[in-house]
Amino acid sequence: MMLTMSVHRRAVLSAGFATLTAALAGCRDQAPAGRPTSGPTSAAASPAGRAATGAPTTGPSASPSATAEGRMAQRGPQDHGPLTAVLTRHLAPTSANPDHPAYAGAVALCQIGGTVIARSAVGRALRYGAGPTLLPEAKQVAMRHDSVFDLASITKVYTSILALQQVDRGRFDLASRVVDHLPGFTGAGKDRVTVSMLLTHTSGLPVGAKVTGLPDDAARRAAVLSTPLVGGAVPGKVFRYSSVGLMVLAQLVEKVTGKRLDQVLKSELTGPLGLRDTGFNPKTWLSATDQAARLVATDARSSRGLLRGVVHDDVANHLGGIAGHAGIFSTAADLAVIGQLLLDGGIHNGTRILSEAITRQMLADANAGLPAVDPERPNRTSAHGLGVVLNQPWFMGKLAGPRTFGHTGFTGTSLLVNPDRRMVLVLLTNRAHPNWSWADPDPVRVAVADTLAGPVKR
Repeated sequence: MMLTMSVHRRAVLSAGFATLTAALAGCRDQAPAGRPTSGPTSAAASPAGRAATGAPTTGPSASPSATAEGRMAQRGPQDHGPLTAVLTRHLAPTSANPDHPAYAGAVALCQIGGTVIARSAVGRALRYGAGPTLLPEAKQVAMRHDSVFDLASITKVYTSILALQQVDRGRFDLASRVVDHLPGFTGAGKDRVTVSMLLTHTSGLPVGAKVTGLPDDAARRAAVLSTPLVGGAVPGKVFRYSSVGLMVLAQLVEKVTGKRLDQVLKSELTGPLGLRDTGFNPKTWLSATDQAARLVATDARSSRGLLRGVVHDDVANHLGGIAGHAGIFSTAADLAVIGQLLLDGGIHNGTRILSEAITRQMLADANAGLPAVDPERPNRTSAHGLGVVLNQPWFMGKLAGPRTFGHTGFTGTSLLVNPDRRMVLVLLTNRAHPNWSWADPDPVRVAVADTLAGPVKR
C-alpha cells in the first residue's frame, strides 16, 4: 500500500461470553458567521494537561524517544501494558513507517459487553506549531484518555444513523430517489441514485466536491448537490468510496427535519445518549480550559496554519465545519458508545435510537457481489452496510470477519466492532500531526487489533 494519501482524497476527507474469563479472551489486558452551531454542553473543566517530558531537541522530523514518550502514558487501573507497548512503539519510526513516527500521540479503548477491559493514552495531543516546528517542551500537551479528536470520516457513521432514524420515522425510505427530495440533485444519471446508494457508496458520485471560490454557503451547498457522477459510472453497480454521497445525505436529513445537521445530531443522538464530548466545531462548546488541555492537533503545515479544534477536511471547513462526511469531534469513550449502540441493536442504556430492524439492516452487507474501485486500497472489497464498513482486514487485522463492522477516519481514527466477541475497539491517533503524509495509519490499526485479538495477559 502506498504510504501517502492522494491530494484529492485528502481534500475531502473511514455472541456474549458465559464468563468474564471467556470475555477477556477477546481482548488482551489491556462556527463560522451565518452558521452558528449548537454543540453539546461541555463536561466539567478538566485540569490542564501536564507538559510532555523527553522531547527531542532536533527539528520536526526527529523521532521521539519511545522510553520518554512511554512515561507520558496516562496510567490508570485499566491501562493495559501490551496495548501501551504497541502504541508507544509507533511513537518512533518502524519498518512500516521508516521515516517518521506514525503519530504524535494515541488513545485506545477496548470494551467487551459494555465493560472497559483495556485502555491506553500515549504521546502528545500537541507537539508541533505551524510550519511545522517542534514546540518547546513546556508548550506541548500530553495526550489524555479524554482528549478530543477530529474523527474525520467516522462522521459518516453518525450521519448514517441520523438518516436511518428518518427511515424509521417514514420520512423517506431506502429506495427513495434522492432527487425527489432534493431537486438540486441534478446531472446525467443522478435520477437513478437512491438513499441506499448514498449509504453504501454505490451511487457513482466521486470522492470530493468542488466548493472553493464560491461566494457563500448556499452556493457551496448547491455545488455539492450538483456534483456530477464519475465518468461512466452506473448507479448501484460498483462500490466507489464517496464523501459527496454523505454530504448529500446530510442535506437530505436537514431537509426533512428542518434543522441543521449539528442540531439534529444533538437533539436526536448525542443529547439522548448523554454524549457531552461529541459535536461539530468543538471550540463553540468546550471551555477554554478544556480546549487547552484536551483538544488534539492535526495538521501543522496547512494553508490554515496549525489545526487544533478546527476540522481538518478542507471541504468540511468550507461548509462551516458542519458536514455529513467529516467534522465531528469526540473522545474514545463517547465513540465507544456509538459502537455499543449498534452492537446492541440500536438501543443504549434503555434509550432507543434506531429500531432493531433498521440496525440489523445497517450492519448487513448490502453490496454482495459488487466490484470495488479504490486505487488507494486495491485489496479493499465492496463489503459495506448502510454507513459502516464490513470485514476489512486492512484495518481490522485478526478481528476482521463477516460480521465485524466499523469505520476509519483520515486523521488516524478508527472504530471497530466485533459482534462475535461483543467487542468495541476505538483507536484514535493524530497521525495528521504535523503532516498527514508522514505515515500510513493502517499498520497501527492492524497491530492494535491483532494485540487485542489474542489471549489475555494482565
